[in-house]
Amino acid sequence: MPPCTEPLSAAGTSLWQHRDFRRYLTGQAASVTGSSITQMALPVLAVLHLDASTAQVAWLAFLGQLPPAVLALHAGALADRHSKRRQMILGDLVSATVLATVPVSAALGTLTLTQLMIVAVVQGAASVLHDAAAISLLPSLVDRSLIPRSNSRVGALFAVAATAGSHLGAALTALLGPARALLGDVASCLISAVCTARIQTAEPARARPEIRRLRGEIGDGLRYVRGDDRLWTLTLVNATTSFALGLLNTLWALYLLRSLAMSATVFGVVLGLGALGAAAGALTAPALARRYGPGPMMLTTLAITPLTQLPLLLASPGLAWQITIGAALFLQLACAGAAGTTQRSIRQIVTTAGMQARMQAVSTWLTSGARPAAALLAGGLGTWIGVRPALTVGTFLLVVPLVVLARSPLRTLLHMPDQPPSAPGTGGEPAPPSPVLRAAPAAVPTPPASTEGARHDRSPGGDAM
Repeated sequence: MPPCTEPLSAAGTSLWQHRDFRRYLTGQAASVTGSSITQMALPVLAVLHLDASTAQVAWLAFLGQLPPAVLALHAGALADRHSKRRQMILGDLVSATVLATVPVSAALGTLTLTQLMIVAVVQGAASVLHDAAAISLLPSLVDRSLIPRSNSRVGALFAVAATAGSHLGAALTALLGPARALLGDVASCLISAVCTARIQTAEPARARPEIRRLRGEIGDGLRYVRGDDRLWTLTLVNATTSFALGLLNTLWALYLLRSLAMSATVFGVVLGLGALGAAAGALTAPALARRYGPGPMMLTTLAITPLTQLPLLLASPGLAWQITIGAALFLQLACAGAAGTTQRSIRQIVTTAGMQARMQAVSTWLTSGARPAAALLAGGLGTWIGVRPALTVGTFLLVVPLVVLARSPLRTLLHMPDQPPSAPGTGGEPAPPSPVLRAAPAAVPTPPASTEGARHDRSPGGDAM
């Protein structure tokens, strides 16, 4: 039976009762859970088991963050040109394969930091392919009026999944060791691939010449984002935030595990508390944006974020400081969840259907491009002036995105913008007059739920935008 194409009213619609949206969420939540396992286990594996130095930790972070900077624009153009679902599945399968080599090598006694770096590069490239398609697929599943609510549910569920992944990663690391713990992420990639393959909603038609070069479509995406002040401002906020957090995140695990003598189990619990904050921020984002306006709300969260780093800079070993750091991370990721959900909704609403992946790719390219440079700077600063002073530099850099947004008209945005009628000359098509949330075949209606609903960045501090 073909998928239902009957438009559904946004009013009173329960997002949970539609199979394809549930399949999308299930697959991506599994991916987030697995990513959190890896982000919990890899620092432990590198720092405690392979005795990585500060410089080696920085190089590992640099190589893992390099693929998005190099490949994001191409991955976005490919996702707008070809099937997004196929691209997501390919990324999942490559990630599963390369991650599986780590426990195998550990069992054979041949695992090295060099192999971890190679795995970081290949897995990072596969994640770029997956994420470029996954983030841009959502607007084709839901009506544009449902995008803020959908992103709120997606962000909250992903944060819960990240919490579960952090705790599961800590448990697997304690029971099996950090190398074998990565098998949890391998399983999550396979679950994500299966769920994505079962999505039946048709993707928007791609009406463009097949012979057109990929470079031209990438250029369309760059010009599209640069030509819209709203998209460009939010992209700059993302990039400057990413640079600051890239510096902080490179040294965060090393600082907690070594300087503050935090155990692997406590480290996982702290990450889990942060993920709960992200869930709270994502769930409350639509209500906060309606009450205070999207602009003032995002400005406030960016102002709070640097302050949440102070407990980390002042901390010393001990339970009291561990609790304080966990509470600060909860608040920081609550701000990140609220701001990230809101800005993502704004960008998806104002972007035409044919430009969704390329718009996201431009943001990913600049955001991710800042991270390798930040990782190298973190390694240099951590070696030359020490880890704690380097973290202080990163905290001051978190003020930059606040200044960028404060100097933009977006700071006074009091309502979500309207969708664009078309995007002439950009290669994108007019937005459909009534994009629909499609019910899957033979979907069984359920009562409206009180709580409804790309690999998620679960590094400390998260990606605020």
